[in-house]
Amino acid sequence: MRLKDRVAIVTGAAQGIGAATALRLAEEGAHLCICDLNAQGLDQVAGQVREMGRRCLVKVGSVADRAFVDAMVQETMAQLGGLDILVNNAGIVRDAIGHHMTEEQWDQVIEINLKGVFNCLQACMVPMRQQGSGAIVNLSSVSRYGVAGQFNYAAAKGGVASLTAAAAKELGRKGVRVNAVAPGSIDTEMLMTMPQIKRDMLTQFMIPLGRLGQPREVANVIAFLVSDEASYISGQTINVCGGTYTH
Repeated sequence: MRLKDRVAIVTGAAQGIGAATALRLAEEGAHLCICDLNAQGLDQVAGQVREMGRRCLVKVGSVADRAFVDAMVQETMAQLGGLDILVNNAGIVRDAIGHHMTEEQWDQVIEINLKGVFNCLQACMVPMRQQGSGAIVNLSSVSRYGVAGQFNYAAAKGGVASLTAAAAKELGRKGVRVNAVAPGSIDTEMLMTMPQIKRDMLTQFMIPLGRLGQPREVANVIAFLVSDEASYISGQTINVCGGTYTH
């Protein structure tokens, strides 16, 4: 097991990519703190993690709430014995065409998808710096290249990629690696808000592999990036998108 007895925090872990990532890290031997606003989903994931013989701390709250984040990090270290990995996955969509997008829609997405990533990154980087080791993966998106109807989401996910590069430069000499994974069209609850006709167009005309990605396929990349096998990879944003984007 590549992550035996390491301690990981995974945000947005109640479903989709976050849940798949939590389970994948547990398979590799990690003990987990999982957080989300969806308490029922967290309990289901935690049950599966514990069935593997791993410890699992469940925290219900928002990554936009700095007090919640700070308390979560401290409790993780106290109850699970340390902190080695952070997966910044929590995110939302509030899509609207630019001239119809409300200030509330903009603020909600920036608050969770960008500020929330910063909150967790900053809270976790302090103990990681002190111990001289750690691996962080932030979830960006291929939407950072620009998608109509997603001014807020594209801006936030572009910001995550830039934040990742900056953090990697700061933390590299402290033994902490920071990378980002940018999923394309993944078969999650979030994508299911898209009309079926648009999903069909994606798979037929826009994705060279001709299908949606699965959450576990993203989780596999994350598990690699936080493992020692990726020990010389930092500051990168890796697209997991079925060939949709090649740059």
